[in-house]
Amino acid sequence: MKLPALPPHLSQHLAASLLSAALLTASLPALASDQSTSDFKIQGGGASTLQSGRRITITRGVNLDNTDWEGLNLKGVAFQQSVVRSANFKNANLFSASFFDADLANSVFRGANMAQCNLEMADLSNADLTDAVLTEAYLTGAVLNGPKGALKAIDNTDWTDATLRKDQRAYLCKIAKGTNPTTGVETRESLMCPD
Repeated sequence: MKLPALPPHLSQHLAASLLSAALLTASLPALASDQSTSDFKIQGGGASTLQSGRRITITRGVNLDNTDWEGLNLKGVAFQQSVVRSANFKNANLFSASFFDADLANSVFRGANMAQCNLEMADLSNADLTDAVLTEAYLTGAVLNGPKGALKAIDNTDWTDATLRKDQRAYLCKIAKGTNPTTGVETRESLMCPD
């Protein structure tokens, strides 16, 4: 029996999905080998791609509430448009990870390397960024003080060269204090707060 041909837009979507699934299977074991629950969730909605010669994992639109990523190397992982509330990223390497349009409410990033992270449109309500390094992070459009709560735990963070709107910078300067233990940079200085 011969199957009917799919319309071009559907066949392209199916081919892309199959390719993504094949790439995901090859890349996930190195991501979080001890995170069987997290791996399952990523496999359920994830994809993988090559970017600048390196494979990155994408978890677009996945629910990762209450997951534990403490101390893991998540460099370049894309959590965009995912729900990642009350997750533990303490001391994780999130260098160049993407949290574009992700819900990060109540998540803990204590001591995490978030340099060059994309936090555009991310909801950081009640997140804990204490001791985090956010150098060159992109936060324009991120929710720092929204209806679900405000980002308040920013002691000892390093925001050097982070992209922020004026109102975001002004808000952070009201609560900024301390010195980052990793970079040795004062939080207020990294935000270019007025004295």
